[in-house]
Amino acid sequence: MHFVNAKGILTASGGHCGMNVYRGCTHGCIYCDSRSLCYHFTHPFEDIEVKQNAPELLEKALRSKRQKCMIGTGSMSDPYMHYEEQLGLTRKCLEIILKYGFGAAVQTKSDRILRDMDLLSAIHRQAKCVVQMTLTTWDDDLCGLLEPNVCRTKRRVEVLEAMRDQGIPTVVWLTPILPFINDTEENVRPILEACAQAGVKGIICFDMGLTLREGDREYYYAALDRHFPGLKRRYIERYGNAYELPSPCAGPLMEMFRTFCRDHGILSDPQECFAYLAEFPKKTEQLSLWEELGMRR
Repeated sequence: MHFVNAKGILTASGGHCGMNVYRGCTHGCIYCDSRSLCYHFTHPFEDIEVKQNAPELLEKALRSKRQKCMIGTGSMSDPYMHYEEQLGLTRKCLEIILKYGFGAAVQTKSDRILRDMDLLSAIHRQAKCVVQMTLTTWDDDLCGLLEPNVCRTKRRVEVLEAMRDQGIPTVVWLTPILPFINDTEENVRPILEACAQAGVKGIICFDMGLTLREGDREYYYAALDRHFPGLKRRYIERYGNAYELPSPCAGPLMEMFRTFCRDHGILSDPQECFAYLAEFPKKTEQLSLWEELGMRR
C-alpha cells in the first residue's frame, strides 16, 4: 500500500459521475480485467494506491456542483477491499455524498459494505442509493479458487438480503462466467434464484463468457495452470488471443437468464440497468429547488 495526493476524483459520464478511491485490489480474482495493461498501472496491482485526499477532493467537487447526480464507485477497484477497514476513505466519501444531497451507486464483492449501512440508508432516504454486488460462482470451494480473498457468494447474497430489508435497491453483476469452469445451468440457476429471493432490481450480464486483454490474460492463464491443469491449452486452441471468449453454452444459458428475469420482473438488459443506476430521482431535485427558494426568501 502506498499513498498519493490525486489531482482529481470525479469523472463525468452521461449525467452521472464516477470515482475510485483506490487503485489496485487485494481480492485476487483470477479474471480481473483491471489488471489489463491498458489501464497503465505503474506499480504492482496488489500494491494498492490510496488516494488519501479523496474526501477533500470530493467535497470540493460536490460543493461547487450545481446539479445533483449519482456518484458511482467500484467500477475499477473495490471500495471495500481490506484496507478500507483501517482507512475508512470510502465511508468518508459517503458522508460527503450524504452531506451534499447526492446519490450513490456502490459496486463491491465484499460484506464490509454492511459497516456503512447507516450511511447507505440515509443517502437512499434523502436521494437514492443502489448497491451492486458481483456474483459468479455458487459453489463455495470453486468460488474460493476464482475469488480467493473475498467473501463467498452465499455471504454476498446475505448482503443483498440485508439491503432489501433496509429498502435499498440492488443490482447484481453476473459476470464473468468462465468457459469450461462455471458456465453451467447448475451454477447459474441457483444464483438467479438467490437474486429473485433477495428482490434485486436488475442483473447485468453481457453474455456468458469473459474478456481477456494483455496483462489480464497472462494472470488468468497462470491461475488456470495452478488450479485447472490442461485447461489453458484448451482455451488457446479454441480462442487464440481473442478479446471476447464466449462460453460454448452461451446460447442456452442466456435464454435461461432472460426467461428467468422476465418471469420474475428483474431488469436484464444492460442498458436498462445502467440507465437505472445513473438516474437521479427528480423529486429530490425538485425538493432541493424548493428548499433553495425557501432559503432565499
